[in-house]
Amino acid sequence: MDFFKYIHAVGTGPKGNRDLSFEEAQDMMTQILNQSIPTEQIAAFLLGWRLKPETTEEFQGALAACDKNITKSEVKNSIELGYPFDGKAKNPYIFPLVAKALEKHNLNLVLVGDEKQPAKDGITIKDIITHINLTPNTHYFDRKEFFNKLHNLTDVRNKLGLRSSFSTIEKLSGVAKSEYAITGVFHKPFVKKYAEIYTDRYKHLALIQGNEGTPELFSKGRLWIVNGEDIEEHIIDPEYFDIHYKKSWETITLQDSLDQLNNPSEEYLKLAQLNAAVYLFITQKYNSIEEAFEALH
Repeated sequence: MDFFKYIHAVGTGPKGNRDLSFEEAQDMMTQILNQSIPTEQIAAFLLGWRLKPETTEEFQGALAACDKNITKSEVKNSIELGYPFDGKAKNPYIFPLVAKALEKHNLNLVLVGDEKQPAKDGITIKDIITHINLTPNTHYFDRKEFFNKLHNLTDVRNKLGLRSSFSTIEKLSGVAKSEYAITGVFHKPFVKKYAEIYTDRYKHLALIQGNEGTPELFSKGRLWIVNGEDIEEHIIDPEYFDIHYKKSWETITLQDSLDQLNNPSEEYLKLAQLNAAVYLFITQKYNSIEEAFEALH
């Protein structure tokens, strides 16, 4: 279909806008990924689509187009961690310490990285991976290698400079064919949206009020586990586990983040164990977070 018809569908205002069908969304995303249309039209559609806003059917159609362009490599007994691609700006990453805590528990962590995307000027997964040694149970996939067409849209997205619908559909790519997945959400209304989009793609999908939109818990928050149409909510408070880590509110550098990983405080190590316990619970290796946390000691 002529791509302008898609721009018209999302860019004419509340009275003129309309939702795309699954097939239209799939075609739209195929044209964007192939960059068979001018970059100005791509940017215009992405802006209008987010403001319309997007529907579950549109997201699912777009994901179907993405699936056709992703080279997958199965990692058995794994959980996919869905991180935002604009990075973390105020706190270090904790996944390397979580992976270390899980080494003896037969669980692989799957992470995906790429160049920084809009809109936060944070430290990315790729920045961290470049500067550390990974444990054997950490599996990193660079999007430039397994989903080059989305990687190639980095320049367009950075010129737009705003969050787009890609920010939602790119966090969980299914690259490792993991049965389990977890991603971060900022607000509770997004839980239902992610559940509708992704629940059929994983045996167990979990959402968490993670630090800076990541699947990393740094303070008291909620964990949601999706089972079909049911969403089970858990409240997790690090203080209940005698963890008193104080998260940062100031911007940190890459070196600051690496220093905390290379020389972690006792509280940071305990926080890593709590995150590891959450992942063990999600992957059904233990009946509760408390039981999993105890097993890590």
